[in-house]
Amino acid sequence: MNFTAQIHQLFHIRSDIEFNAFALKIFHYQYANNQVYQQYVNYHLNATAIKNIDHYSQIPFLPIEFFKTHRVNCTDHQSDQLFTSSGTTGVNTSRHYVADINLYETSFLKGFELFFGRPEDFLILALLPSYLEREGSSLVYMAKKLIEKSNHKSSGFYMDNYDELIQTLNSTGKQQTILLGVSFALLELAENYKLNLSGAIVMETGGMKGRRKEIVREELHRILRTKFNVGQIYSEYGMTELLSQAYSTGDGIFETPPWMKILIRDTNDPKTILSNKQTGGINVIDLANVYSCSFIATQDLGKLYNNGSFEVLGRFDASDIRGCNLLVT
Repeated sequence: MNFTAQIHQLFHIRSDIEFNAFALKIFHYQYANNQVYQQYVNYHLNATAIKNIDHYSQIPFLPIEFFKTHRVNCTDHQSDQLFTSSGTTGVNTSRHYVADINLYETSFLKGFELFFGRPEDFLILALLPSYLEREGSSLVYMAKKLIEKSNHKSSGFYMDNYDELIQTLNSTGKQQTILLGVSFALLELAENYKLNLSGAIVMETGGMKGRRKEIVREELHRILRTKFNVGQIYSEYGMTELLSQAYSTGDGIFETPPWMKILIRDTNDPKTILSNKQTGGINVIDLANVYSCSFIATQDLGKLYNNGSFEVLGRFDASDIRGCNLLVT
């Protein structure tokens, strides 16, 4: 079986050994076919060091900024879809050329099912005004597909039509409901309407998108829990440069699907991977990123725990406001 035929098997990974084997295959494929990544690896490692890599923690992680300045993709595949990041005026946005959109759809659908169940069983309400106002949002693409799979006729997108959203929320009864929203829109909803969403999942995607002052995640969740009468606020950790998502079911602790892993790097020595419970830069391995780059050094700060879950603690000082992550200021 050739490499291409094996790709979708990555969604059936069941152990760290299987993950490592897939990661090494993808690394060598991307090193051979992604010119940007190849040049970056060659700058940091010699041929012997590259040949001796036998664990995913030894693989070089490409700084996420390269998605703003270069076309980060494997040249043996044409792009199906272009996703772009949100950004403030004067800020370059990331561009992710996705060669196989089926990989993205498989990744987010299997990830959703792993954490929540079948989308068909949910009323899915997407409160994503800042994302709907532009083209190329991977989050909107994901939400649209989940809404299409929902069996509830009221599932859909909402922008400023809060009254319609409230009417839908108040008529859900015992229907399982997910309210997915960008942080500033959820805050506006909470401040202007009295709601009892005790039976619903409220999930924030992070970010004020320049609409409001950034606040810490703990404060955001405290406000939303109180206003919406829910025990926990869920969170999604995803970004333009990734095809997979991590989810938090409360307390800001995220878990990844089996084809995604988090490592924490030393902020002063990016080649050094820190032990668990130490704070550093978040490195993401997203094996679904087969045809771009699966090994990305983000500008997020975080901490990894023994069971593989992680916490997002903020961003590097020099980072711009972007992506689906809540900043800590």
